[in-house]
This record gives sequence, C-alpha cells and structure tokens, in this order.
Amino acid sequence: MVQAWYMDSSDEDQRLPHQLDPPQPVSLADLEQLGIVYYNIEIDSEGEYKKESSQLQQIKTERGYSYEDTITVSPDKLPGYEEKIKSFFSEHLHKDEEIRLILDGCGYFDVRDMENRWIRIKVVKNDLIVLPAGIYHRFTTDEDNYIKANRLFVGEPVWTPYNRSAETDTFTERISFVQSVSQTS
Repeated sequence: MVQAWYMDSSDEDQRLPHQLDPPQPVSLADLEQLGIVYYNIEIDSEGEYKKESSQLQQIKTERGYSYEDTITVSPDKLPGYEEKIKSFFSEHLHKDEEIRLILDGCGYFDVRDMENRWIRIKVVKNDLIVLPAGIYHRFTTDEDNYIKANRLFVGEPVWTPYNRSAETDTFTERISFVQSVSQTS
C-alpha cells in the first residue's frame, strides 16, 4: 500500500525520506482529493507482470492507455544519470497524466498540496500511480539509486516537463487541475 507524508524543509540529500518530526502521514483519501490515483498491481519475483492481467487491462482500457515502455533509473542503466535525476527533481508539471507502474526498487514522487506544502509519496514494487495533468511535482530515487518502472501513455508518448514558473500557472492544464481540486475540497 502506498505511503505518503508531509515533508520537512531540510536541504539534506533529496533521496532521504524527509519526514517531519513527529511524522504527519497523508492518507490515500487525501491524495485522491488532489486527483492522484493509486492501484496495487501484482508483480512477480522477477519484476514482471502479466500484460494481460485483467486488472491492469481494465485500467488501461478505462483510462485510454495505449502505449507503454520501461525505464530503469540507476547510475549504470540510465545514460547521464546525474543530470537526469536533477531534472526529475526540478519542480514541474506535465500537460498529460504521469503514469508509473513500479516493477522494482523504490522512489519518491513529491507533490504540492493546495496550500503549497510538499507531500512525499513513496512508490515501491506493485504500485501504479497516476499524477493528474497540471499538478506540480518532482521525482527522485531513494538512497539505493534504483527504480524500474513502466511508463504508460495515452497515445504517442509525450513526456515534456514544464518547470514551475508564473507562465505554468496560466497553462490550461494547471487551471483545470486547480479548479477540479477546489471542487472536491
């Protein structure tokens, strides 16, 4: 089951858990209020899943995911690892959902709540997480520097990050995100 919490403001290594003291957990219901969707998908001991899995197929059909690929984020598997992990950790948004099915390893998606506080979401094997278009977020691995995930897309894969700025606040996707979250609060 996914774990999430409010983050401290430390500038220490981004790969550390960064929990407040005392910890302030964030529930799945709270994440859902931000439009974040979570599923648990069974992954076998080799980090594989049944592509014809009825649960995953149903999710892909319902949400229109028609393309997928696999990414391994680690120093020995991702060319330009240090630069890539820095770019992943820059606060940004996308104009499309960001969908990840974790096959192995561990990482953190950090998202902003509506009060601009960081929430850290720990993702591990079996987690499928969907971040809505327009949500400010960032990503990092944990201290093991390793995560393997399937990326799912609606149609042709587009993964364009837009770093947070006054301009991104005016994007249609950002405005729609804020309006949808405001309506559920």
